[in-house]
Amino acid sequence: MRSTISGYTALPKAHKFSAAGLVTVAGAAALTFALVPQASAADAGSSVGVKPVAQSAQEFGATHDAELAKATDAAAAKAGADAKAATQTAAKAEADAERANRSTERKALKPAPAAKPAAPAKKTYADNLDGWIKESLDVLQAKGIPASYEGIKRNIMRESTGNPRAINDWDINAVNGVPSKGLLQIIDPTFKAYHVEGTSWDIYDPVANITASCNYAADKYGSMDNVNSAY
Repeated sequence: MRSTISGYTALPKAHKFSAAGLVTVAGAAALTFALVPQASAADAGSSVGVKPVAQSAQEFGATHDAELAKATDAAAAKAGADAKAATQTAAKAEADAERANRSTERKALKPAPAAKPAAPAKKTYADNLDGWIKESLDVLQAKGIPASYEGIKRNIMRESTGNPRAINDWDINAVNGVPSKGLLQIIDPTFKAYHVEGTSWDIYDPVANITASCNYAADKYGSMDNVNSAY
């Protein structure tokens, strides 16, 4: 039956059911849309706080291989440097050992310095007439002055009887103020003139007295051996 109300057209029953179904579907869709949070336009266009997507398996593998190769190269370089340092150390040790061996060989080949001859022991003489004559003879021989043990002793016994402190206070020399003195009775001026280097300057010293007297006798008579009286 049609409605008599102006401007209103009644829907058939079947159309009514269709409209009711559309309303129900629309309401459900609206409810679903209301329950799901809507992303703002800012969130949709912004990347803040979002981590990048992981690399692909192929890219990850390539990066891993590069890092592994780099680490391997570094380890190989360090091993090479260590081996070079060890080689240099060994070479230095070998060179040092070789130098030490050469030094030892040179020392072994170098002849040892000859030992200096020991200084001859100083000759000693008895402190008596025999010792005085012998010591004087060694000095005379070193100076090239002729004399003999017998000639010296013979003249000593005649002049002083072996007394080194003997002095003549009565002859002409004594009268003139220069008395004869010592074993061979020599006066001071003659002693000083014929003194032999290396002996004492004391006219009463036995060795000095004998040596100066023999030097004088050698000059005047050729040797004390040629003197048989006052001279």
